[in-house]
Amino acid sequence: MNALLLFKNLLFTVVVPGTFGVYIPMAILRSTGAQAGGVGLFWFLGFALLMCGSLIYLICVMEFAVRGRATPAPIDAPRRLVVTGLYRYVRNPMYVGVLAVVMGWTCLARSLELLGYAALLALVFHAFIRLYEEPTLRRNFGEEYERYCASVGRWLPRRIGGSA
Repeated sequence: MNALLLFKNLLFTVVVPGTFGVYIPMAILRSTGAQAGGVGLFWFLGFALLMCGSLIYLICVMEFAVRGRATPAPIDAPRRLVVTGLYRYVRNPMYVGVLAVVMGWTCLARSLELLGYAALLALVFHAFIRLYEEPTLRRNFGEEYERYCASVGRWLPRRIGGSA
């Protein structure tokens, strides 16, 4: 991956997922005074969700950079349809990763406010995907994207071990 592409992916990561997955949850926690609870089941679940969500996001960014030669940003979207890596199992793993991070913060702080934020964020992501991303991908990739949609679920895997 060249330096400019790495910089663009890092910048996008800090600005977009960083805002929705870190900055806003931290602002919500500060405003409510919620803090992480002691080590226990919720702490381990929260930590696992944070780590898994972050890893999912990073794997997806690498797929976009290496396979698509671009970034997740709509203004610098991949020129090739990315259907490898985690995209073999669900069409929107990057969003799943960000939601997992938010749910990790939710578990760590045991915050109902963050749970509400996560639900709202999931609805916003779903609307953005349905109203902007999917129509754009259909326009840009046509039949290739239609075949991909027919074999790979939007949010949940249709079958484990399948390929697109």
